[in-house]
Amino acid sequence: MIRKRILFFVLPLMLVLVACSKQIKPDDLPAGVQVGRVYYTQFSLFQEENNFRTTNYRKGTLIPINTRVSLVSIDSDKVNLKLVGSSQPLSIENVQKYTKDDMPTAFLKIAGLNKVDLSPFSKSEQENILAGKVKEGMGRKAVLAAIGYPPQHKTPSLAANEWTYWASRLQSFVVHFKNGKVVNIDF
Repeated sequence: MIRKRILFFVLPLMLVLVACSKQIKPDDLPAGVQVGRVYYTQFSLFQEENNFRTTNYRKGTLIPINTRVSLVSIDSDKVNLKLVGSSQPLSIENVQKYTKDDMPTAFLKIAGLNKVDLSPFSKSEQENILAGKVKEGMGRKAVLAAIGYPPQHKTPSLAANEWTYWASRLQSFVVHFKNGKVVNIDF
């Protein structure tokens, strides 16, 4: 009897959840997004249990900038990737109310067809980028390469002198810029 009740509630819920995600047809994808294609991560990101949320939490296992990934599938709120050279999956979950981006736009911020050229950055910036960290003195482009884009609901413009990120679901931090360089990080 309990199993029937559970099925009565769980099955409709699962159907609703499945219906919420909409597969994007190949013809509807923007230029540069193609299933089966290899991409490079455009910043050092952290994943938890093979998942990266576009809210960009700074917890979990580091996936360094320029990691090769293959696009397995894409729908309206999720991308499935595979790290090239391993069988490790990586899903990207777009939280549109925070990113203000649709899934293809969010994906193209995270993965690109070309490696990010690290040569314009100082040696210290390169080390921090590869470690997924922000330190005082880093430029705006170095911060983007190190930790990616801040959620747009708190940082609507990258021209702002304060970028708000989430360290976790419950903790945020603010990167303060002056003259284009990080001057302080508030946790």
